Amino acid sequence: MIWTDRIRQVKIVLVVAAVVIAAASLVTSHFLVSDLKVEEQNKMRVWAEAMRSLNEADENTDLNLVLKVIDENNTIPVIVTDENGTVQVYRNVKLNAVNEADSIQKLANMSEQWKRNGRIVRIDLYNSAFIEVAYDESLMIKRLQTYPYVQLGVVLLFVIVAIFALLTSKKAEQNKVWVGLSKETAHQLGTPISSLMAWTEILRETYPDDTLIPEMDKDIKRLQLIADRFSKIGSLPEPVPTSLKEVVENVVEYMDRRTSRKVVIETLLPEKDITVRLNQSLFEWVIENLCKNAVDAMEGAGRITIRVMEWQHGAVVEVGDTGKGIKKKNLDDVFRPGFTTKKRGWGLGLSLARRIVEEYHNGRIYVKHSEVGVGTTFRIELKS
Repeated sequence: MIWTDRIRQVKIVLVVAAVVIAAASLVTSHFLVSDLKVEEQNKMRVWAEAMRSLNEADENTDLNLVLKVIDENNTIPVIVTDENGTVQVYRNVKLNAVNEADSIQKLANMSEQWKRNGRIVRIDLYNSAFIEVAYDESLMIKRLQTYPYVQLGVVLLFVIVAIFALLTSKKAEQNKVWVGLSKETAHQLGTPISSLMAWTEILRETYPDDTLIPEMDKDIKRLQLIADRFSKIGSLPEPVPTSLKEVVENVVEYMDRRTSRKVVIETLLPEKDITVRLNQSLFEWVIENLCKNAVDAMEGAGRITIRVMEWQHGAVVEVGDTGKGIKKKNLDDVFRPGFTTKKRGWGLGLSLARRIVEEYHNGRIYVKHSEVGVGTTFRIELKS
């Protein structure tokens, strides 16, 4: 829980930092672009005045300064038209035209568009004539307008990569804990199981007719099975073709001996047995966990239904109960390690079941249906 809370806090910090950086970048860029637009607008007024001076000049007018102002505009696209809308001059405009007529038409269209956007300076000449200087935003302003969004994309990408790295490291740490705990548990169980087996042999030789010794043998074999399961959890078990009917029958036999008579376990098996590749002892563990959770949910009285069906990609096993059901707000958390609604429990059973099904058998397990006060059905999908 501590690690989960820390991950959640880091994600919140990263998202907030991304929002702050994006907002600051957008605001700064907005003011910068606004200032540059005003500056370009002033430049175009000066440039338009230079064009008027050029149009009204005679042979005695010194045009050095006028021509310098006109020639120094190398960044702002500009089109000059007369009172009839005929293009007179243009600068810094890229044209992809097939002929001169096409060029003139494209220039006229661009000029009209810029005028509609309010980027126009009108200069009155003598004899009621005038020219209109239409201009567009420079390439620098366009780049500055898109820069914050590019920066936002980079920041979001960084946040996504950082969160993914955190989640990956969390999962890797969980895997190490699972593997280490499983191997240590199997190791710790090995010695007392060996001792129990030896003591059982001594008891069998001393009291050959004692009816309790076979029952002790069953419990010892059960302990060996548990140790074997923990050992396989700590490694990568090899799946083999296995009968699902045999798996279900083994689980039902085990649960029948350890549950109240008030709990009825019903099996719905197909006429033709279904065989899939799986590790039998681990998969039986999954079904046992689901059945034990069902018994707890029913508080010792009710019906458990285990259904096996063919599926288009393999087989399906459903385990349903008539227990108290799962609240909708808890459906997303039932497989999370540590989550439990019991007064006593570690909240590891369903998490372990998901690990066995999804990581070791390349399958899927989820809550198919749950209704409070009615019951819950878990569905396991296995590929053949």
